[in-house]
Amino acid sequence: MLGPDTLGLLMQGLTHVTPQSVVMILVSFVLLYLGIVKDYEPLLLLPIGAGCMLANLPLSPLIADDGMLRVLYSMGIANEVFPLLIFIGIGALTDFGPLLENPRLVLLGAAGQFGIFLTLIAALLLGFSRPEAASIGIIGAIDGPTSIYVSGLLAPHLLGPITVAAYSYMSLVPIILPPIMKLLTTKQERLIRMPYSQRAISRRTRILFPIVVTVLVGTLVPFATPLIGMLMLGNLMKESGVVERLTKASANEIANTVTLFLGLAIGSTMVGTEFLKPSTLAILVLGIVAFAVDGIAGVLFAKLLNKFSGGRVNPLIGAAGISAFPMAARVVQRVAQEEDFENFLLMHAMGANAAGQIASVVAGGVLLALMGAGGH
Repeated sequence: MLGPDTLGLLMQGLTHVTPQSVVMILVSFVLLYLGIVKDYEPLLLLPIGAGCMLANLPLSPLIADDGMLRVLYSMGIANEVFPLLIFIGIGALTDFGPLLENPRLVLLGAAGQFGIFLTLIAALLLGFSRPEAASIGIIGAIDGPTSIYVSGLLAPHLLGPITVAAYSYMSLVPIILPPIMKLLTTKQERLIRMPYSQRAISRRTRILFPIVVTVLVGTLVPFATPLIGMLMLGNLMKESGVVERLTKASANEIANTVTLFLGLAIGSTMVGTEFLKPSTLAILVLGIVAFAVDGIAGVLFAKLLNKFSGGRVNPLIGAAGISAFPMAARVVQRVAQEEDFENFLLMHAMGANAAGQIASVVAGGVLLALMGAGGH
């Protein structure tokens, strides 16, 4: 028979169960459901959901000072290593060719970040501090690593809800963007066909591009140097063609391993007592506002370009300027083909999407510069 001391030890966990921990374990189940059943950003939502569940179990040793989840956080999130390593992998997978063929698409990438700064102002009006407001605004980049990097520096206590919002809304791009695109464009505009440039992009240009962008952005926006530097390093490795093993490792093994560690570490910050606050709901609402405004601004700016070009720009491609690479570009192609199955906008949309990727990194650097925090 079990003695009273043994029963006491076995019951110890139950006595430390709180309503907050129960709610957060249910939240973790929702994240796991979205990742596994709905296939919404499973590479991040599944580890985040697992980390959230493990962190909220009673007396979990994993979040003790020397616990695995706490160690992962301190070695990869607190010093921003994980998001920067992921950026190398993103760069190794990114083709900037469509942007180089049509450089004016960079304007759509800039327009697609408008929601960041509007949301920052809205967050300030709601009573958030300046660093918190900037961290919430960066959700509008629709770029998970950028959101993690900026909020990790400015408002680490909000890292959980900001990351969940960023990746959840990324997964909802195919649901949120099409209604905005259709509402702001006419059928005639959606039918516009854009011819592809016949200009071939030389290997020299492809190699020089990441170098020049790193130097320019790093000089003009120094706080963006870590983000743009790692993104362009990955792309330089890809385009150089001389370090194929490093390129493949960055895009696959390293990126996959870091993604797992990153998700677990983020999930470990979602402890009930810190996560279940009115501010979390406000962050989720402001995040969706930032996303919507980004899409609206991108489409409206593309409509403006269409006017100045004499009707040669399909405004749908403006929606791809929000980053969320390459999902947003695929959504643009799908919406265009709903109107005309032979209308191929994918490469133009990819150009705007690549521009949005760069613009989101620059926007993150600008926010850090405005807040006066770019490193430790």
